[in-house]
Amino acid sequence: MPMDTVGPDPAVKKLIERTKEQGIETAWDRLEKQQPQCGYGALGICCKNCNMGPCVVNPFGGEPSLGVCGADANTIAARNFLRMIAGGASAHSDHGRAVAELMIEVAQGKAQGYKIKDVTKLKAVANHLGVEAGDKSVEELALAVGEAALTEFGKTKGHLSFVKRAPEARQKVWEKAGITPRAIDREVVEALHRSSEGADQNYRSLIMHGSRLALADGWGGSMIATELQDILYGTPSPVVGQVNLGVLKEDQVNIIVHGHEPNLSEMIALAASDPELIEEAKKAGAKGINVAGICCTANELLMRHGIPVAGNMRMQELALATGAVDAMIVDIQCVMQGVCPLCGQYHTRLITTSPRAQIAGAKHVEFEESHGLDSAKSIVREGIQAFRERDPEKVFIPEESSQMVVGFSHETIRYMLGGSFRTSYRPLNDNIINGRIRGVVGVVGCTQPKGSIDESAYARLVKHLISKDYLVVQTGCAAVESGKYGLLLPEVKEFAGPGLREVCEAVGMPPVLHAGSCVDNSRILIAASEIVKEGGLGEDISDLPAAGVCIEWMHEKSIAIGQYFVASGVFTVFGTSNPIAGSPTVEKFLTEELAGIVGGKWAFAENEEEIAELVMAHIESKRDALGINEERERVLYDMEMRRQLGV
Repeated sequence: MPMDTVGPDPAVKKLIERTKEQGIETAWDRLEKQQPQCGYGALGICCKNCNMGPCVVNPFGGEPSLGVCGADANTIAARNFLRMIAGGASAHSDHGRAVAELMIEVAQGKAQGYKIKDVTKLKAVANHLGVEAGDKSVEELALAVGEAALTEFGKTKGHLSFVKRAPEARQKVWEKAGITPRAIDREVVEALHRSSEGADQNYRSLIMHGSRLALADGWGGSMIATELQDILYGTPSPVVGQVNLGVLKEDQVNIIVHGHEPNLSEMIALAASDPELIEEAKKAGAKGINVAGICCTANELLMRHGIPVAGNMRMQELALATGAVDAMIVDIQCVMQGVCPLCGQYHTRLITTSPRAQIAGAKHVEFEESHGLDSAKSIVREGIQAFRERDPEKVFIPEESSQMVVGFSHETIRYMLGGSFRTSYRPLNDNIINGRIRGVVGVVGCTQPKGSIDESAYARLVKHLISKDYLVVQTGCAAVESGKYGLLLPEVKEFAGPGLREVCEAVGMPPVLHAGSCVDNSRILIAASEIVKEGGLGEDISDLPAAGVCIEWMHEKSIAIGQYFVASGVFTVFGTSNPIAGSPTVEKFLTEELAGIVGGKWAFAENEEEIAELVMAHIESKRDALGINEERERVLYDMEMRRQLGV
């Protein structure tokens, strides 16, 4: 299937060429040195879970066919897959725990610089968590919500509260399969127990617990993080920002915030705007302080404050190679250890701030929310001091940057579709039913060095999908990649198919919606549930003409996200590599048989052309099943016919 060519990102290409000329090692160079990578590991059939190994199983049917303990390829692949889900779920859920703990401190007046910004959402989330608002003050309600959210991690009875937000039919699917998630921490611990030597040796039960664990992430830890962050920092609404390395400024102190927790970046943004610090920067010879983001922290800052994005995960070393970054401030997740020696080749200060993510050789400045603004100011001062040491001869900032419109929370989408008094998904449902929009595709996830340098698979896929009238929703580094190519703008409707373009013009929205960071995939779960509840497109998420895609998955979080979408009933396609390819039996269970249990299934594809074909074929099959591909006679209702309609 031919796709429009999307050319190289000039900024990335220039920096990679420059690093090679200067003999600076980046992830692409290290990837090349790793070739050939371990084939057993790539196929998911290398086991290191006990000291009788590491064991490998011959994927071609020869010897060795079993591990020392007798584990076969099915058990090994399923255990490894479950452990990836556990790693990813623990990362996102620990993120959610940190936000819940911060909310409690904010409510108690112990967190300097923070406040409750969305009281309306606070009341809505309180209701979902079973907290009575009554006549509580904002602070009292926030305290109760924070404590209730924290209870979800270790509750001893019942199931997670947010699963009740799913359609009733979906809840019954989970109940029947025995995978309704309980306490978040319990599911992670049980996953590690089940996958340890001598425990669970049935690939089906291992994968089914992986489903329960993933749901504890998507409908638990991740959803807690997203909802509470909106309460603390404001629910995103559309805002215009800039993306790509051209956002760095030669005449300003450049501070890169990299990671995932906005608890830190919110205070860094506030500190960088402090007149006293700006004056200190001017005394150091700079015209001001420029904050930019990398990875998901970038998405958080952009959609709430319009702060520019320097790049996605795979661009973190290239940002440093501009020689213009004075401080890279990191918190948790997706931070390459390779940034430390690279900072050492420039004047750049690498500062770790979380006790859960320290880097040997970096300066560690513990960020404490109890005096968050003061902590942030001391960190920003590190960047100002480093600016004095910057070598102008080493500075090379590509000029490329693009505009992007971001911040489409599910609340914003409801408002755009229905207005202030009748927020609703009805117009979206109606336009899916009438065929102007064929379906909805979530194109989310990671970027990484295994992806192409010269072309963007994400941009090509997104551009192709909207040309065929598929509405696209994006999060994480995939969204940043599309933003670099100008695909997150209302003007892109000119590339959309006639039906999608008509809807976008009527509603005033772009055909590609930026919904947030990777933890914010929970927004898509809520939106899907709302579409079902709106009516006309089936009784369950699995009935919807929808699909999920991650082309360049890298982190274990992607596997957890993929599994919670599958377990929620969504057809999900991953590119780059298949982590269970060494076991055809497990692969068949995930890609075929699981659909009969949870309504969703996996697929793995080698390129975006194949992914597009799989996604469109699936969505059209769902439209056929709903009967909305059948041509119907258009009926104009008179007043008598309208009176007969139910309200």
